[in-house]
Amino acid sequence: MLSSVPLRLVLASQSPARRKLLQAAGIEPDVLVSGVDESQVVSDQAEDLCLELARLKAQAVLDRLRATPDERTLVLGCDSVLSFDGEILGKPADAADATRRWQRMRGRSGVLHTGHCLIDVVREARAEGVGSTTVHFADISDEEIAAYVATGEPLAVAGAFTIDGLGGAFLTGIEGDPGTVVGLSLPLLRSLLGELALSITDLWTKVAPGGQEIEHLG
Repeated sequence: MLSSVPLRLVLASQSPARRKLLQAAGIEPDVLVSGVDESQVVSDQAEDLCLELARLKAQAVLDRLRATPDERTLVLGCDSVLSFDGEILGKPADAADATRRWQRMRGRSGVLHTGHCLIDVVREARAEGVGSTTVHFADISDEEIAAYVATGEPLAVAGAFTIDGLGGAFLTGIEGDPGTVVGLSLPLLRSLLGELALSITDLWTKVAPGGQEIEHLG
């Protein structure tokens, strides 16, 4: 019976923010970087682009896994892009690009889209969806932009900003799930698990007092 075997989640992402978000929610994922060349996908629709990239990442990792009867494995691929002023913005090309983006974005708003593709390896089933959150940017100064870009943080993330790092100080508010901006929506993950006849509680882990060790529930 599938319901009686351990459940394993493999995160097809090198993002430490996504892994940290899952861990904070009681989920300890295995991480396997997909190695997908994101430039191979082109679309003029932000939602379609991030979802297709999430699919490719999940599939790339799936192709490197082998299902075993003593374990039920799920693969989760995610990808984020920012829709701003009619453009789709992923990671900036360099510091100059990040600076130009912030000079345009300050005092304005954009929509961060994160595609999710969840694959059940044993059942060969999948569930997918896109989370979208409106982000309002502060009207920051040229000096603040230069200092932020110099940290290197905006060069590594879609849209050239974070909500859970240094960039959080430069946002005035959001409309939607903050996890989407981090790169993984827990409410959406819960919904996708439900489509696969699973509960997010199936992935919870139990942390001993003081956090010395982790014991999987069930």
